[in-house]
Amino acid sequence: MGFVSTISAITSGLTAQRVRMDVVSANVANIDTTRTPEGGPYLRHVVRFASADQVPFAAFIRRFTGAPTAGVVLTQVGIDAVTPTRQVYDPAHPDANADGYVELPNVDLVTEMTDLVSANRSYQANATVLNAIKQMALRALDIGNR
Repeated sequence: MGFVSTISAITSGLTAQRVRMDVVSANVANIDTTRTPEGGPYLRHVVRFASADQVPFAAFIRRFTGAPTAGVVLTQVGIDAVTPTRQVYDPAHPDANADGYVELPNVDLVTEMTDLVSANRSYQANATVLNAIKQMALRALDIGNR
């Protein structure tokens, strides 16, 4: 993997983790949202990534441009349909059903904070590698100028 493709892979990793942190932030911000424009409570969003060499046109890009495909690609920001919503008894709530239960989002604060820490650490690791590559390039330029 060359210098440019390495930086490209790292950049895609930084972008991916930034998107992940944004999605986690939106989930936490909507932890108590019981009514959305689509109807019903807010549903947790999840981010899905794939290796850049596994996306549909990766082979085409490699074959005709010669550029290696490296890094990650955002494939989807989808809804978590697996985790059930929570039911809380609160008959005074404006969104309570006939039995007095309110349907709350399927967002769990502990899960979101764990995802946020993981995304943050991954972002930091990518930034560290990028800084190391930058330092190596600068040292190579210093050696070449002597």
